[in-house]
Amino acid sequence: MKKIINYVKESYYELVNKVSWPTLQEVTSSSVVVLTASVIIALVILAMDMAFGASKFSLMQLIYSL
Repeated sequence: MKKIINYVKESYYELVNKVSWPTLQEVTSSSVVVLTASVIIALVILAMDMAFGASKFSLMQLIYSL
């Protein structure tokens, strides 16, 4: 039991005194970058799905019908 208590104390000490936590501005900036990249990738996948998908409004269906 003493080993577990010692482990928890050492872990707490390391988290409080040794870990370099990002500032709120850094977290916000990183979050905006991730959100923007996610939206761009989602739009690219949507465009590819609409172009090559099996729906009757896809670009490939239009090309095949010509």
